[in-house]
Amino acid sequence: MAKLFHFLPLFFLIFQTISAQTPAVAPAPAGPTNITKVLEKAGQFTTFIKLLKATQVADRINSQLNNSNQGLTIFAPTDNAFSSLRAGTLNSISSQDQLQLLQFHILPTLYTMSQFQTASNPLHTQAGNSDDGEYPLNVTTSGNQVNVTTGVVDTTVSNTIYTDNQLAVYQVDKVLLPMALFGQPPTAAPAEAPAPTKPEKNVRASDSPSGSSDTSVDSSSAVGLNSQTVKGVILIVAIIVSCL
Repeated sequence: MAKLFHFLPLFFLIFQTISAQTPAVAPAPAGPTNITKVLEKAGQFTTFIKLLKATQVADRINSQLNNSNQGLTIFAPTDNAFSSLRAGTLNSISSQDQLQLLQFHILPTLYTMSQFQTASNPLHTQAGNSDDGEYPLNVTTSGNQVNVTTGVVDTTVSNTIYTDNQLAVYQVDKVLLPMALFGQPPTAAPAEAPAPTKPEKNVRASDSPSGSSDTSVDSSSAVGLNSQTVKGVILIVAIIVSCL
């Protein structure tokens, strides 16, 4: 028994050596990224999740994240953001426009908070090329604050929900409404109407101005004077002849 206790330190040393040489078991790899699970874990995004599922945008996001190396940035409006919309806002647009609305919240590029400081406006969204002005989305920064404007809505990034090397999800407290669906395009000023022309009047003799009647009176007076002068001359000639 004493000899057994004597060898115990040796057994302990051998056990430590074997344990050190045995490779540690690697942790199980994380499952594929799922945007709806990310939002469900964060809470307060029930309406956004329903819309993502109804339009199948969620499936497209998950497929892109797990089958390519392309990054994505998602602006996720809260339930309160949707509740703040005017009644019937979502129902007033078609299912195709609802799809465009959701895609307007997705950037096909990964942006960290610091990268927004050097981003070139307008940002390209999955709703279409914003270069043509149809779906412009602009960001500005002030310190650590990121401001987002659509031309219809102004809001800020209030929280970072999730981020890794391929996906960034940011909370916004307003639904991002694009100009193409909810904005009023600028209307051109109406052309100035030409000044109306005055219709010409046919002036009758009875409608002629007073000047015309005065002229007629003057002419008749002149004729009367001339006849009297002639009569006077004849009378003088007759007197002279009678005296001869």
